[in-house]
Amino acid sequence: MRTILVFWDTLNRSALGSYGGKAVATPNFDRFAERALSFDNHHAGSLPCMPARRDLHTGRMNFMHRSWGPLEPFDNSLPALLGSAGVYSHLVTDHFHYFEDGGANYHTRYTTWDLVRGQEYDTWKAKVDPDLERYQQSYSDKNYNRAGERNRLQHQINRDHIREEADHPGPRCVSGALEFLDENRTADDWFLQLECFDPHEPFFVPEHYKAALEATGYEGPVLDWPRYGPAEYSKEEISEIRRNYHALVAMCDAHFGRLMDYLDAHDMWDDTAVIVTTDHGFLLGEHEWWGKNTPPYFEEISHIPLMMHVPGRTDLAGQRCRDITQTHDLMPTILDLHGVAVPGEVRGRSLLREGDAQPDRVAVFGQFGGPIGASDGNHALYLYPASLEEEGLFEYTLMPSHLKQPFGTDELGRATLAEAFDFTKSVPLLRVPAEMGQFKRPPGNARDQMSAFDTALFDLKTDPEQMHPIHDSTARARLIEGIVKSLEAHDAPSELFERFDLTRQPA
Repeated sequence: MRTILVFWDTLNRSALGSYGGKAVATPNFDRFAERALSFDNHHAGSLPCMPARRDLHTGRMNFMHRSWGPLEPFDNSLPALLGSAGVYSHLVTDHFHYFEDGGANYHTRYTTWDLVRGQEYDTWKAKVDPDLERYQQSYSDKNYNRAGERNRLQHQINRDHIREEADHPGPRCVSGALEFLDENRTADDWFLQLECFDPHEPFFVPEHYKAALEATGYEGPVLDWPRYGPAEYSKEEISEIRRNYHALVAMCDAHFGRLMDYLDAHDMWDDTAVIVTTDHGFLLGEHEWWGKNTPPYFEEISHIPLMMHVPGRTDLAGQRCRDITQTHDLMPTILDLHGVAVPGEVRGRSLLREGDAQPDRVAVFGQFGGPIGASDGNHALYLYPASLEEEGLFEYTLMPSHLKQPFGTDELGRATLAEAFDFTKSVPLLRVPAEMGQFKRPPGNARDQMSAFDTALFDLKTDPEQMHPIHDSTARARLIEGIVKSLEAHDAPSELFERFDLTRQPA
């Protein structure tokens, strides 16, 4: 068996033609959907980027115990398990968070890896004395800080070195995947993960993709990286940002087409599984917000695309699946494709085993320190605790690193030793009082807006845009029950039940 997982970042379900999108043509994604089984109720689990990848590796959600962080010593890892069973794994990615403290041991689980430099604020190109005045004149202040904010300034520096379409990291990732296939397509027992940071912001794309879309009337400087928070932009600015996002989706589609063409040319569909998905979506001004970390995990964020081509299953081609599925189902599915046993700690289910479908399943998703979301395909609930502050919240880890730096000595000085959870293989953990950071508390002035958010229930059938919260005690009770079951299945710490005023079910 050979498997290709094409994992995009921030690929909105609504951007794809096969999921009803109309803003941009996606002929290659749609062409793949004709060969694949499309999942209509697929959801994220742990948010955002690296927490989602830990779900992918381990087959279980991690947001209940941990914020953004590395794989833990006790974690099962998909590529490592494949390797132990004799399946070669290779990662091609431009997702630069793999370089940082909070993700630095994910890529080393693969047999080999190819890391493409230059995305977003990847510390790629060095500029000791940048021309801040030039950058300030070229980029909108709503994109970039006047003082030259470090992350966004680094992107500007990187951008100076990306002149042609072939220089963009996304297309270079696809070229790296094709290079792997050139060398290995006749071999068996391999897993290729092609992971593109696109269409994550900044929505930096060659001009011809933008020119193919309707003009917005915006005539200002570059505006392609909205700040997470309230959508305080003019109508033209909102249209411009959306246009840039959809242009980037068009580039993703074009280069995904290169992979499709390769599989066609070398007749690989009969013995190669192909899975296409993403980690989460993105608010492009919907609900008057930008981003993914601050407001509730509305459908735009949590309800994501998944398409899967299974060799030999021509009966699945072009079909739709209504089952509730989530990111952590991918790990057992890929293990199943390769005949590798699924560890007992896994809480996802193999999507190849149709008899294992759970008609009453509730998708549960969240971010450490934030609300918990739940959906059964008919209703969505966003459950908020009484407070989003740090008090009573703890990180459980043996890998004490945040996104960009290790835990501070002041944090570690307050750590205690906690008993093992059911997934830590009898290993106790550090229990560290949480310090709310970038992915747990709204940035800047957006924090003041949090008072506007409270627990809310939506009817997805009558109100798909989620504009009108409802009161339905039966639907709410069903989703609350699903949340409790998920917390229990993942051996969530007791303080999480208390935080959300939830009651454990009797044993």
